Amino acid sequence: MEPHEQEVKVCGWIRTFRNNQFIALNDGSTLQNFQVVVDKESVNPDLLKKLTTGAALEIKGMLVPSQGKGQKSEIKATEVTVLGESSAEHYPLQPKKHSFEFLRTNAHLRARTNTFGAIFRIRHHLSYGIHKYFNDRGFYYFHTPIITASDAEGAGEMFKVTALDMENLPKTEEGKVDYSKDFFEKMSHLTVSGQLEAELGALALSKVYTFGPTFRAENSNTTRHLAEFWMIEPEIAFADLKDDMDLAENMLSFLLEYVLEHCEEDLLFLNDRQMKEESQLPKDKRSPMALIEKLRFCVENDFERVTYSEAIEILKRSKPNKKKKFDFVIEDWGADLQSEHERYLVEKHFKKPVILYDYPKNIKAFYMRLNEDDRTVAAMDILFPGIGEIIGGSQREERLDVLEKRMAEMDIPEQEMSWYLDTRRYGTCPHAGFGLGFERLVQFVTGMGNIRDVIPFPRTPGNVKF
Repeated sequence: MEPHEQEVKVCGWIRTFRNNQFIALNDGSTLQNFQVVVDKESVNPDLLKKLTTGAALEIKGMLVPSQGKGQKSEIKATEVTVLGESSAEHYPLQPKKHSFEFLRTNAHLRARTNTFGAIFRIRHHLSYGIHKYFNDRGFYYFHTPIITASDAEGAGEMFKVTALDMENLPKTEEGKVDYSKDFFEKMSHLTVSGQLEAELGALALSKVYTFGPTFRAENSNTTRHLAEFWMIEPEIAFADLKDDMDLAENMLSFLLEYVLEHCEEDLLFLNDRQMKEESQLPKDKRSPMALIEKLRFCVENDFERVTYSEAIEILKRSKPNKKKKFDFVIEDWGADLQSEHERYLVEKHFKKPVILYDYPKNIKAFYMRLNEDDRTVAAMDILFPGIGEIIGGSQREERLDVLEKRMAEMDIPEQEMSWYLDTRRYGTCPHAGFGLGFERLVQFVTGMGNIRDVIPFPRTPGNVKF
């Protein structure tokens, strides 16, 4: 807004109050504070005492050209109303640098800091960008269940959902919990993925996507794991693996361009924050690229498409592998690639984002389409700098007999999955899809080192506060 002597009303929270005269006010919509000038001679002294960090204010006054440096305009207050007082003594977010560990213990307030305000604004724009991308391309937003009786991953690490009295559990004659007495009359869980149900949607509507919460009961207390996170899972009918790779690459490029255009101020702030933080680290511990450089690297380069078998040969011949500098040395075809291998391919060998495809069937899920060689499946992973895998997907196995055989090999109970197999019985067709962990994307875009810092209220082992 250009300063030209007009009456305005603003609301926000006090970041700082200097010299009993200058209020730095912020409403969360931007990194920039707005300077409010109060006439300390005419303001009630009792009101001045309430102008403490964290207090919520309503300010009425005149918008005028700023007399100081750092802002073009300021508000000369004519009326100051304290909407919510803040205890100066106990408010946790004093105007000083706080560690991320400390801020996690104050997750109910951390969105008021510059760093987390920037992260959560970017998170919003990425969310909106995802819906815009799919809507503009004729996809339907398909709501898949959060409570399910199936395990899409076959991992078994799921949270149980029950209405049974834990102090008085009904038992079968064999002494096991009798889930037939439970609300759903069978054992139920929180979902680990909406993919299987999204396939059902695609085989009726042609193009669908899910964007919802998923849950893993994996007891992993690391910087890369959450117990509750959000997944984007598109499914496309009449499509093969190439179509899947084209969609995934195009979507990622769109989203990165979208945030570069709409989140410039916040990205520049996070870029500078990362550079300052990493300047204190040894060179080998720093990120391979600055944040904005990394995003542009992914937008400006076509993704290199390489088979798993080709990648294994590249890794086997690489210097880190020969000198045993990899934590997991690559020896034979069939190895499950680790983040260090994925990053080597992206950052050192190809120097561009990479799509690996045609993986060994033994390290992939039952629903991935078996290739003619009978040892690989039509699966693909997209690898990005600094993070490794960001998307995993595949062409789905549409052939009933092959799918039943794969399920038997992997001990997936056919009876419980009869509804899934029905789509192969009634009008099957080639189809494909992929999964993108939303927090992993936000972590990549913001440059944050810990995934707990890109979701407002992280759920991890032993942590369900807020």
